[in-house]
Amino acid sequence: MIRARLYETLSGGGVKCLACNHYCKIKPGQTGVCGVRENRNGQLFSLVYDRVVAASVDPIEKKPIFHFKPGSRSFSIAAPGCNFNCRFCQNADISQVRDQGADPFSGRLAGQAMTPEAIVAKAVELGCQSISYTYTEPTVFFELVLDTAMLAKDAGLANILVTNGFMSPKLLQASAAVLDVANVDLKSFSDAFYIKYCNGRLEPVKQTLKTMVDLGLLVEVTTLVIPGLNDDPGELEQMASFIAGELGSSTPWHLSRFHPAYQLTQIGSTPVETLETACDIALSTGLVHVYTGNVPGARENTCCPACGRTVVKRFGYTVENLLTQTNKCPGCAAPVFGIY
Repeated sequence: MIRARLYETLSGGGVKCLACNHYCKIKPGQTGVCGVRENRNGQLFSLVYDRVVAASVDPIEKKPIFHFKPGSRSFSIAAPGCNFNCRFCQNADISQVRDQGADPFSGRLAGQAMTPEAIVAKAVELGCQSISYTYTEPTVFFELVLDTAMLAKDAGLANILVTNGFMSPKLLQASAAVLDVANVDLKSFSDAFYIKYCNGRLEPVKQTLKTMVDLGLLVEVTTLVIPGLNDDPGELEQMASFIAGELGSSTPWHLSRFHPAYQLTQIGSTPVETLETACDIALSTGLVHVYTGNVPGARENTCCPACGRTVVKRFGYTVENLLTQTNKCPGCAAPVFGIY
């Protein structure tokens, strides 16, 4: 446990957390929405700085990140907690701290202590080219992210943020200098969806995406397509138009297949045909790098936007990268978005 950054003190011993767009006002002895940032005697503390609940080597494609060092490995870490309560969360056992009862850190969420130095050393030892802050929501373990990311940069490693995008502008500005890549979940283009199914709001996520691009981060977007909830063609077209118009037509968009999880087990898996339709809609708006997720062998290859030649071949996590020396198509020499 360490004292948190980014908060204000309030009268009566309260604090206002400035880490995300909930801007929780927290009374003494209570936590914010995330369940892991607690007011102790008028000061805000992170309860999870030394509680790493996941640390593994992943293919970078698993994030998913397709346009940064394809085929490379990323050391991936998480601490408990999330500032959303997505009813379809696939990692609810480590993200939804409030589900764990009165003493949430007595079981699996106790995690293991890994200092930023140890995290970076392990990433280097295992031959990784990057560190990913993922699985839960890195906004709520911001202090560990920032301290680790600064050391990672010094060690020549890239830093990748996999996030719901609900962070505050102040947190993004504080960390942007040490971040290289982000994959942001754009869960829907409906504020009502965000409120009902995520305990969040759409507009701050849109603003985060635009700010990340303005700050020079390599940004990819993921949408989990859920039957009957966010798969309407009109909504998909709105999302695609926003990505193409506000973030750039080269921005990769991953359209992932939903499988029943957490509190939405009554909804079946997304038909592959729905994902194909979504891809066609995205391409019609001008996006050039559109992928399906959780469907190995479907739309996974990266193609040159000029001549259509396949420049990165994928099947699941098997990758053949033909752009290892340059980001120009070996066929027509047109530039391909990304760092290869």
